[in-house]
Amino acid sequence: MEERIPMTTLIHRLAPIALAALLTACATTPPPTAPAGPAPLPAPTPTVDTAPPTEAEATAPAPAHAMAAELLEDNLRPGEKIDLDSPDVNSDLWARLRAGLQLQDLDDDWVRKAEAWYSARPDYVERMTTRGSRYLFHILEEVEKRDMPAELALLPFIESAFVTHAVSSTKATGMWQFMPATGRDFDLKQNIFRDDRRDVLASTRAALDYLGRLNKMFGDWHLALAAYNWGPGNVQKAIARNQRLGLPTDYASLKMPDETRYYVPKLQAVKNIVLNPDRFALTLPPVANHPYFLSVKIERDIDVSLAAELAGLSLETFQQFNPQMNKPVILAAATPQVLLPYDQASAFAENLARHTGPLATWTAWVVPKTMSPAEAARRTGMAEAALRDVNHIPPKMLVKAGSTLLVPRGEHVQDDVSERLADTAALNLAPDAPPLRRVSFKAGKADTVAGIAARYKVSATQVAQWNKVGSGARFKPGQAVVVYTANTTTAKAAAPVVAKAQAVAKVTRSSKSVRVAAQPKAKGGKGGRGVVAAANP
Repeated sequence: MEERIPMTTLIHRLAPIALAALLTACATTPPPTAPAGPAPLPAPTPTVDTAPPTEAEATAPAPAHAMAAELLEDNLRPGEKIDLDSPDVNSDLWARLRAGLQLQDLDDDWVRKAEAWYSARPDYVERMTTRGSRYLFHILEEVEKRDMPAELALLPFIESAFVTHAVSSTKATGMWQFMPATGRDFDLKQNIFRDDRRDVLASTRAALDYLGRLNKMFGDWHLALAAYNWGPGNVQKAIARNQRLGLPTDYASLKMPDETRYYVPKLQAVKNIVLNPDRFALTLPPVANHPYFLSVKIERDIDVSLAAELAGLSLETFQQFNPQMNKPVILAAATPQVLLPYDQASAFAENLARHTGPLATWTAWVVPKTMSPAEAARRTGMAEAALRDVNHIPPKMLVKAGSTLLVPRGEHVQDDVSERLADTAALNLAPDAPPLRRVSFKAGKADTVAGIAARYKVSATQVAQWNKVGSGARFKPGQAVVVYTANTTTAKAAAPVVAKAQAVAKVTRSSKSVRVAAQPKAKGGKGGRGVVAAANP
């Protein structure tokens, strides 16, 4: 991790207005004192025009620096001031976190296994903790506001290693690994423009809301954590089973999958490392006890690349703090703030206030009728390949009426994308016109998206889109699968099989002497890959 300048040096380097903005923007909770930690990285020189103002600009009633001060806002305690020389602010956040640990310790072979795993990977631990240091202050603040155990602030270490854009094989996404349905239950929007499961603030709020609900449900933090990993219904069933058998119902006594059995011990191992890293020959990066990032209000749609430029950040770094964006534009109606490293926040606010010219080169267009991507491209003045790429439209698909596409924003367009459209925008696709036929069947034991795509001579992207799974997914045995194909051989070959099954069923119903009818075995053996239905879409 790069060396970060001390607080006193930072004060002298900040422009007066940037300092004023920061002083009115930040807040912290007084923690236990500890050796001073480093301040955040200094801001790189912005790559935007910073020429001296003209005489007209100098006499303008609303100077850029005043606008910048109004745009800065801290998400935790707006309006409260921070003393950058305070020992509390310059103390190590790890000490504050250690003081808030509350959960009863586990000490078993599962914990030893997790400790050994982390101890054998010092480089991984260093990357994970350095990455986590960006977000720990905010998470710990939120945990403390709810009077929760500080251990919960460590949970992203085992969920995602603090990778904000992490996606699991089961489509759990973000730092806190929310499944799509659970995310929607906690108001995490998921549409073509953004996925709030990746949003640092929104996902943290939702995760702690969910954990609080689970703790109320089970009255035990270990069981709440098990439910977060395994699902509350499964934990309830495991408790009910033990109750029927007269067995204890604590975490260690329940019958559960190994993944869940290992879940809380992994958290315990991370806790043990935080308490005493030297014991495991590991090093934790020092983390200053003040916000690593601040939020800056945006009032107009803005391109992601321009926002990064105004902040003086690389696109990759900007996206680490704002990973929820699915498109190259930030819609102010749905995302009224961006997160930026502590030092870049004031620079961004001032540069944004000074900026002249368009902020967004993209806008949303609602497709008036079902059409091909080629026709949509002609109507919007785009190359078809570019429209397909930015909107993730696979080959041989039509865009259905009412879908929303991201398209270039013409000079005549003055209005930003509305809040309703920013929150509800969806892309609905349909297979291109006949001779495509709809084929549905049940997946076999080894069926994957790639395998089915090869079998039906279509792309894996299409199979994934049709079945709403990832392109690398494996289907569960018996899972219903849909394919649209121009090859009708499979469908026609299925007709005699279906006719035979219907004939056997008819004999069964009409003959008293027939008690059991033999059914045709689905192609592919147990689990079945036989065609269930085939028809024009």
